[in-house]
Amino acid sequence: MGIQVNRSFQKIRVAAGYLFTAVFLVLCQPTVTSLAIGLAVTIVGLLLRAWACGHLRKGKELDTSGPYGYTRNPLYLGSLLITIGFGIASGVWWLAVLALVFFAGIYWPVINVETAELERVIGDEYREYAWAVPVFIPRVTRWKKSDKRFDFRLYLKNGEYNAALGVILAAAFLAIKAFYWVK
Repeated sequence: MGIQVNRSFQKIRVAAGYLFTAVFLVLCQPTVTSLAIGLAVTIVGLLLRAWACGHLRKGKELDTSGPYGYTRNPLYLGSLLITIGFGIASGVWWLAVLALVFFAGIYWPVINVETAELERVIGDEYREYAWAVPVFIPRVTRWKKSDKRFDFRLYLKNGEYNAALGVILAAAFLAIKAFYWVK
């Protein structure tokens, strides 16, 4: 039953994210300072996601190149940084906390489902990787050398440009709100 509930989180995370974003954008009160600091953190998260997507081969093999040599979930770590960045940019501390709670409530169950699936499909190779590479907080050194390089075609195939477009639109909205609506 736990796995089934967790799979439900996988299915609703994108729609729930859009709903939370709409509420967030209505309630935020960005300032120029909160916007500058928050967007700097957001850009780091976006770059991490882009780096990860240029190495992600989705189900064909265990991805251990690029950021996957440091953390098993660089995409989600990048998403967390984007969440923290927009939380800071919001200018509303409780909205930032709510964003982090929302993130944890959606993504920790998803990570658990994906871990179980990778253990089932890949087996011992994944268990060795999971033992050596942290779930979330990156290790200081890369786990293993890899000859695979960032592939821009994978970035495009994985559709990561959509995250960049979403960040740009949300940042533009926050900037307009910071400069023209919030006084």
